[in-house]
Amino acid sequence: MTHFIGIDLGGTKIAGAVYDAASRHIVHRSTIPTQAHEGPDAVLARIAGHVRALAQGAGLELAAISGVGVGVPATFDWDTGTIWLIPNLPGDWLNKPAGAILGQHLNMPVHLINDARAFTLAEATLGAGKGYASVVGVTLGTGIGGGIVIDGRLYRGLTGAAGEFGHHTIDMHGLPDGSGNPGGWESLGSGPAIASIAAKFVMQGVTTGISGLAGYDLNKITPELILQAAEAGDAVAQDVLRRGGEYIGVGLANILIMLAPYCVVIGGGLARLGHWIHDPMMETVRQRVHTIPLDQVAIVPAALGGEAGVIGAAVWAQQRAEGKA
Repeated sequence: MTHFIGIDLGGTKIAGAVYDAASRHIVHRSTIPTQAHEGPDAVLARIAGHVRALAQGAGLELAAISGVGVGVPATFDWDTGTIWLIPNLPGDWLNKPAGAILGQHLNMPVHLINDARAFTLAEATLGAGKGYASVVGVTLGTGIGGGIVIDGRLYRGLTGAAGEFGHHTIDMHGLPDGSGNPGGWESLGSGPAIASIAAKFVMQGVTTGISGLAGYDLNKITPELILQAAEAGDAVAQDVLRRGGEYIGVGLANILIMLAPYCVVIGGGLARLGHWIHDPMMETVRQRVHTIPLDQVAIVPAALGGEAGVIGAAVWAQQRAEGKA
């Protein structure tokens, strides 16, 4: 069993790669549009067609592919591949047996993996967490997700929910996060949460360049726009990013205290905000974590970039085929 295909299903694109497990390298990759508006069955058919095209592009017969892993932004039954919730794709995905449908299309094993878990497995296997006995992955973006890898294997927990870090409470009296939990980490440390902090300053009439950059449209305030203002010397923007970094640091401190991992890999769009987020995050971590030696924990940026999703999905398919997952 040498070649596996990893698929990363997104709202606008379907990325895919052929992974050679022997050399631990991607030998072919390509991306196609999702066209999610066509509905679940059409999307699944496009994924199947993409798998066939990837094999062909790598100079392989489909029968030479030992398995397919599909990273999805969803919750699902890990054993059957039946979707429970996929909030960012239109159509009736509820109880859609995506794994079984793809398996029938391709006549081979197809295994679903949550996209944040795929990120973590990839970084732990080939990326910034390679070589560490335990790795926690954290993705900071529109939401906050993650995963846990121990001795090279993904720890799934009950219903595969281990790693849903964004929904642990960091403010007992806060607003609900995406799962409905009041004061969940995601409600304070995600991209939309940081944009909301800035929007509140603007609505209160505080003088800041954020207003002009957004064209005086609150809906156009994004973390990237706040970063632009901060780098131009805007004190309010800098304060917003500091607060966001502190909120991220609180959640990360809790993870460190609870799991005591050897390595934490941080990825996602907010990681690109650089020192504006990283410095207050680490200052908060140092203030709050006293149960483990922080100098022995590697807290590092992700190394695989946009390829983490397809690599993690392919590695997942490999581990399932080898009975290691």
